[in-house]
Amino acid sequence: MYIVITILLGFSAVNTGNNMLFLVVSGLLAFMSVTGLAGMLNLQRLSAEVIAPEDIFAGREACFRIRIENRKRLHSFLITVKPVSGGEVTLPVVPAAGYSEADLKLVFPERGHAGIESITISSTFPVNFFTRYWTIPVNAAFLVYPALIPAVEEIAEDTTDRIGSHACAARGMDGEIEGIADYSGREPLRLVHWKHTARGDEIVVKQFGSQVVRPMLIDLDKLAGGSLESRLSKAAWLVMQLIDKRPVGLRLDENHIIAPETGARHRALLMAELALYGKH
Repeated sequence: MYIVITILLGFSAVNTGNNMLFLVVSGLLAFMSVTGLAGMLNLQRLSAEVIAPEDIFAGREACFRIRIENRKRLHSFLITVKPVSGGEVTLPVVPAAGYSEADLKLVFPERGHAGIESITISSTFPVNFFTRYWTIPVNAAFLVYPALIPAVEEIAEDTTDRIGSHACAARGMDGEIEGIADYSGREPLRLVHWKHTARGDEIVVKQFGSQVVRPMLIDLDKLAGGSLESRLSKAAWLVMQLIDKRPVGLRLDENHIIAPETGARHRALLMAELALYGKH
């Protein structure tokens, strides 16, 4: 609209020879030039970084962290960031020789390798007459895990006869108290049953059962679900639910079996296998 008005006034000034219209048109063109230069400087020397969350699941919103760094001596204002994957966020100010961050929620529909190669930054600064754009490469790569579908533990194959933990006859220090025995000199003092010892002449100690957590092997072929994606999603749910409670393994096929273990690194390994299964 601003350009249209300027053009119309320019034609009117030429046709009528009115000096006042020439002055108005000159002022509008000068204003356009100054604001255009300010808008270009506003987007210059900006760099971007995309920080992916630890876990990204297909079909679920994931909260990414967008960081815009300003390498010039002037502030940048009203910077709108828009990745190719969709969504956008606006940073009111990116300070000179500093940076600003914002959260951006993105959704990836499929599991497997994914990434954001570039983002587009734009701004209407300084007077909202024009929107200027700039594309910045970021090359952020990450892994999208299968969508999570709740499953029941019993539908996965256990490596033992039972699911869960149980007390066995072996002695330990973490189970339930199973009895009291005479002190042999080999037991630590913290096992001494001081109340019973005080009542008699002999030192006695507490005997505990050993708490054993049985491992689980998730067999992809034995999970309920008609499609491969459904079974992968249920296997992913089981891994996320159980890995902190017991050793978990994975059987993808006859030739690809991962032994049960615990820990964050093992969880990442299992989830990566599920995310990339059939994608190689």
